[in-house]
Amino acid sequence: MYAKNAWQQYSPEDMKALEAFAQDYRKFLDGGKTERECVKEAVAEAEAKGFKSLDDVIRSGETVKPGDRIYCAWMKKSFMAFIVGTEPMENGMNILGAHIDSPRMDIKQNPMYEDESIAYLDTHYYGGIKKYQWVALPLAMHGVVAKKDGTCLEVAIGEDPADPIFYISDLLIHLSADQMQKSAREVIEGEALNVIIGSMPLKDEEKEPVKKAVLQLLKDKYGMEEEDFLSAELEIVPAGASREVGFDRSLIAGYGHDDRVCAYPSLRAIEDYEGVPARTLCAILTDKEEIGSVGATGMNSNFFENVIAELLHAAGIDSNLAVRRMLRNSYMLSSDVSAGFDPNFASVFEKKNAAFLGKGICFNKFTGRGGKSGSNDANAEYVAQVRRIMDDNGVDFQTAELGRVDAGGGGTIAYMCAKYGMNVIDAGIAVLSMHAPWELISKADLWEGYKCYLAFLKDAGK
Repeated sequence: MYAKNAWQQYSPEDMKALEAFAQDYRKFLDGGKTERECVKEAVAEAEAKGFKSLDDVIRSGETVKPGDRIYCAWMKKSFMAFIVGTEPMENGMNILGAHIDSPRMDIKQNPMYEDESIAYLDTHYYGGIKKYQWVALPLAMHGVVAKKDGTCLEVAIGEDPADPIFYISDLLIHLSADQMQKSAREVIEGEALNVIIGSMPLKDEEKEPVKKAVLQLLKDKYGMEEEDFLSAELEIVPAGASREVGFDRSLIAGYGHDDRVCAYPSLRAIEDYEGVPARTLCAILTDKEEIGSVGATGMNSNFFENVIAELLHAAGIDSNLAVRRMLRNSYMLSSDVSAGFDPNFASVFEKKNAAFLGKGICFNKFTGRGGKSGSNDANAEYVAQVRRIMDDNGVDFQTAELGRVDAGGGGTIAYMCAKYGMNVIDAGIAVLSMHAPWELISKADLWEGYKCYLAFLKDAGK
């Protein structure tokens, strides 16, 4: 019943393939610190592997046929890739579904102000974070600024060694007597997450000279006015590239493992699939999971269902019932991370049902909190099918719950897809320090995740 350590089974050839995959993942992770950047990378990779845009297929009136590779970039924040199978589409799909948004701080729409010769930007944190973790460390700014003339400015400042970084100050220890008595939730409050962006005043200005100096820099370099913040999506994230951890370099520390450590193997699995499948294959990289999958780009919207209807239409099938059947008859892995067992905090885990770094892909039959609230809870027959696929393909896997029953909890997109009647189970990578600015994963688990997703695409539904 106890999973083996995957590292002990690898041949020199396995290690070479694992390492190459890990380095490819790090490039994706470092280049995709926002959902828009992830979609941009996914589109580039998909097109390089022969996928064509569904929008182009619709415009041309082309008929979709088995073997066709199709992608859709939804509002530049969610992404879907398909390989059309030989079986009727109504027989369902094999689906991998991950999310590409991560906890961060978003710049408010009216953010800029000056206080005692320091210029700041106000933020509103996104997703579940420990706010005290985000102070006194190098920060970068990523995102877009949409201007009234229709142009859209892409922003990425703080990653190049020549770039400036941004910073949120903390109270010095010498004056922290009262602060140190507060609970962790209150040590840093949300309205205190104010990003320092400058301190040099504009000459001959008396009122807000530092703010005006920064605005002048923004205008000169980017053609940006203060009002352009109204239509901007700017995210504050940790600055710097991911790093290998340990003398043996077996681990990767980086921002956004949750859930890009599942998104990238899902994307690669469908891109690397060879031949024409029997069942139609699908990979979804979705947005807004960290705040409940809301909005037009989250899985609670109908964007996925609408894209399926368009895909069927392009195959010559115009039937709402066909859409329903295609979704109902699908099999899915909700590819999301799991809480890795941390010996430093062992009391919140139930060890027999915990995920361990280095022991392979992790299946969570259910997530949720307390009495399984908000959970999908996969049925036993489907779990048995997934076990068979893993064993037949030599994939190292483990099963887990998200900590002790009453310790807390969390959810994924699984239950939103299960509403169609399809079989869904959570399958992801164990993470230490989840939702921290820098999270930790094992290269072995990353590799087993890729193997799992490829095997699932190939064998689910057989």
